This record gives sequence, structure tokens and C-alpha cells, in this order.
Amino acid sequence: MNNLFSKQSAEYAKYRPHYPKALFEFLASVTAQRERAWDCATGNGQAALDLAEIFKEVLATDASEAQIKNAVPHPKIRYSVASAEKTSIESGSIDLVTVAQAIHWLDHEPFYREVRRILKPQGVLAFWCYGHDRKVDSTIGPLYQKYADLVNPFWAPQIHYIWEELKTVPFPFEEISAPPFALECDWDLEAFTGYLWSWSATQKYIEEKGVNPLEELQGELKDVWGASETKHKMSWPIYLRAGRV
Repeated sequence: MNNLFSKQSAEYAKYRPHYPKALFEFLASVTAQRERAWDCATGNGQAALDLAEIFKEVLATDASEAQIKNAVPHPKIRYSVASAEKTSIESGSIDLVTVAQAIHWLDHEPFYREVRRILKPQGVLAFWCYGHDRKVDSTIGPLYQKYADLVNPFWAPQIHYIWEELKTVPFPFEEISAPPFALECDWDLEAFTGYLWSWSATQKYIEEKGVNPLEELQGELKDVWGASETKHKMSWPIYLRAGRV
């Protein structure tokens, strides 16, 4: 997993869409205390920044040193390089553990052992993803799908958890019912292509074929998009699972 995102860590930090505030308000509402949160597999710190608005301290870890170097600094966030399955976090010291867009990469059984170790009694684990049932401006929808089909064979096998909306991820905890959430944004051409570039499947395609798949659709995309500064709407449902440990 580390190698899949280290190469494009700067693009990942710049072009990944942001999660809705309502998601974090929900997580705060089901967490007994708001002292300390652990954002596991934090990537560029995207979720950690929102957690820092709620918790007194956020520990944000990632296996990729390149991702951590591109994370956004914040006085309440302590970033470090660590695996999800073994950390130096004190036992029984965390109120909430989050995993944003990354649970499919983790080794679930040892990760859950670590979660049980570091959470306080009645602490909460929450993980979520997006990316399967996307809604795209009808102008670019067909081309978006064409690109997705092009790189689809180059996703890692674990991606099936996202296609299955996280329903098949083992979850040996007391599940908490959650309302629906959606991730929405308006993107210009740079943001859209930057997002596609950040896909691990795009990087794997380049590694194996020696060509950039975005270049194959560049002319067609420009024709469909219109002026590069034109913005098109994108949205994804968020698949969330939360439980009390």
C-alpha cells in the first residue's frame, strides 16, 4: 500500500475532495469524550484537519513518509509515520479512531487488535469510503466512465471492498446506525484530471504500460469539458461504518 500512494502524494494532497462537515458532527455526537482521536492511514491529513476542529488532540499516522511530508500542519495534529497494525499510541488513550478511504488497504485482524488496545472503554471506530456510485455532470459522465473502464484492471485486489460499499469488511464490533452522507464538489479541468492522476490504478497503469492513460483521452476530454476553468459538479455517496468497541 505504501508504494501505491508515495509517488503521487503531492497530487493526492492537492486534488482529493473534502469530506462534509456533517460527517464529523455525527462522529462527535456518538463519541463520549472529545479529548483524543487517532486518524489512521491519514494520507495528507484530510480527515485529521476536520477532527482537529472537534478534538483537543489528533494523532495522525500513515505508513507512507511521503504522504506525511505533504500533510497540512495544524497545532492540534501530531503526524507520524506508522503502520495501522502497530503504533506507539498509549493503551486506553483514544476516544475515536477513524480510517478515511483506506480500510480496504489494512490488515483487518491485527488492526482491530490495535484499535481495541488504544481505545478507551466505549470508544468508537469509524471508517468510510467513496468512489463506487459516483454522480457526474452529464456532460462529462460518459468520458469519466470511459476512463474508469480503461484503468479498472489496474486496481489492487482490495478495491473490491469499496465496490461492495464496505459491507463485506469484517466488523466485529457493536455497530452504530448512521445517517446518509455525500461528498460534493465543483471542479475545473485541472482539479478533475489531478484527481484521476492520484488514483493508484492510474499509477499502476503507467508502471506497467509506460504511458499515461490520461494522455490517451486528453484531446477528447478538452473537447467535452469546454474552457479549462469551467466547473462541473461531482458527487459521491459516502459509505460509513461505525461501531463501539
